[in-house]
Amino acid sequence: MHAANWSCDVIAPSLIPKKSGQRIKTDRRDAMKLAQNLRAGELVAVFIPDEKTEAIRDLERAREDAKKTERVARHQLSKFLLRHGRRYSGKTTWNDAHRSWIAKEIFAEPAQQYVLSDGLAAVEAATLRCQQLTERLKELTKGWELEPLVRGLQALRGVEFVTAVTLVAEVGDFRRFAKATDFMGYVGLVPSEHTSGNHRRQGSITKTGNAHVRHVLVESAWHYRRPPRMGKALRERSMGISPQVCAIAWKAQKRLHNRLGRLIKRGKNPAEAATAVARELAGFVWAISREFGRSA
Repeated sequence: MHAANWSCDVIAPSLIPKKSGQRIKTDRRDAMKLAQNLRAGELVAVFIPDEKTEAIRDLERAREDAKKTERVARHQLSKFLLRHGRRYSGKTTWNDAHRSWIAKEIFAEPAQQYVLSDGLAAVEAATLRCQQLTERLKELTKGWELEPLVRGLQALRGVEFVTAVTLVAEVGDFRRFAKATDFMGYVGLVPSEHTSGNHRRQGSITKTGNAHVRHVLVESAWHYRRPPRMGKALRERSMGISPQVCAIAWKAQKRLHNRLGRLIKRGKNPAEAATAVARELAGFVWAISREFGRSA
């Protein structure tokens, strides 16, 4: 369409207004309804990323799929060992010590020994695949138009390279959102609501929009359980970042830590509290995006 110099909008079918009483559907009627809704400004166009951004998005989603495969392989091997009473005494699993412990386990039956070696090989292959995709992601984001925003977002606690790339590649252009609340709604982190007259009821989050972004934001929100501080890794990620962005990130640390602590002390379920903090974290992500060129 761009090559032909045609203006074209892709419309999300789920967001097209519909009348419940209509029982006749034809292409002609659909075309007329689309034209009428477009003229009335009631259609929401789907954001179409440029080719580079879409390619980076495909790569980070491939890494996400590989990570899921790795988790499945680890889970299957762990449960196999538990079924046979093999329990690891260490505190942290899937580090070098844990892998060494698994490799030294001996079974009397050759078939079970083969299951152990095959499961360990599957885990190692899945881990290697994740590492290779991560390295490839780091290589291909160099020189990307949105690379400065990827670096800037890493000033936030709990937002490392993969999380930052996921946020930027999935969202693309943050200028689509005039307010932070618009971005929060886009990722489905705002509570559902039914209000009529004096009656107001809020339910669980809407879970609309981009599930990839919502997932990484909730995962990052758990990092705010610890008191605000600038650890070694965070200091290294913040090097070369503008003071304005660092100030936003530090404000996020203080506010989100206090927010998470208050919600849990009030008896809020920890998972629900983390989701509420993720909603506010989305606001800080939006604020940082305003500091960068194309995504401002």
